[in-house]
Amino acid sequence: MKKLLRSKANFGILAGFLSELLFTDITIVEILESDKETSDNKFNRVDIKVRDADNQLILIEIYYSREMDFLLRILSQTPKHIAEHLDQKLICKNTSKLISINILYYDFCEDSDYIYHGSSELIGLHNHTVLKLNPARQRLFSKKTVCSISPERYMININNFDDKTNDTLDEWIYFFKNIEIKDNFQAKGLLEAKEKLDVLKLNASDKAAYNRHQKDLRHEASNYQSTYILGRIEGKEKRLLQQQRQQDKADLVLNMRSNGLNIQDIAKFTGYSEGEIKSLLD
Repeated sequence: MKKLLRSKANFGILAGFLSELLFTDITIVEILESDKETSDNKFNRVDIKVRDADNQLILIEIYYSREMDFLLRILSQTPKHIAEHLDQKLICKNTSKLISINILYYDFCEDSDYIYHGSSELIGLHNHTVLKLNPARQRLFSKKTVCSISPERYMININNFDDKTNDTLDEWIYFFKNIEIKDNFQAKGLLEAKEKLDVLKLNASDKAAYNRHQKDLRHEASNYQSTYILGRIEGKEKRLLQQQRQQDKADLVLNMRSNGLNIQDIAKFTGYSEGEIKSLLD
């Protein structure tokens, strides 16, 4: 989890998971590093800036933990960690929403579901209506209700998952639970995750051999690029040049012939053999 979700080299994997969870195509903009990270949360949390399919900027924090008391921390501190990275005015003007995604490896509820999602909603005590924004605020946020701009939270209880994959999001949960990706899985990012996972599972000597093999492949590819491909390009250019020269010779011979010169005179002036001249005229 740490290697797959925190590494900038794995943006495609992380974007695939977020796209499946949020039901929109996600593009990772950057991983945000917090100045207030502690040793407790340094490696089990990642803050990222992303854009969705509508080009809306979203700030997301992802937790993954096995600690029993971690639930209290994520409920009390979200989205405080993300807010550290941006000025409040910048958040209001450019950020569509804040999302906290919590991948938890312990039982925190008695219900049977394994993914929970929600946000804060303000209800009138007397008329029981949902609080709506006034027209000016609706234009500012492009939203109608307070709930629609409130931070969202996803709680994913890995232990509650029954290993039955009914959709592509389930394939990701299966991976989180079993550290395994089946060959028939189709979820975004999982194919790349499978390749990374196969390498991460290697022992030290096998991983070193794999890295050497990858280096050799890159070297071979470079040689191929510099020899075979460039050689073909140079060969094609040479053939084109030869064809152009042959065409120029033919044009010269035809021009002289059309002006009444016989083959012997053409050979005298051009230096071409009579046989070559006959071939060009043909």
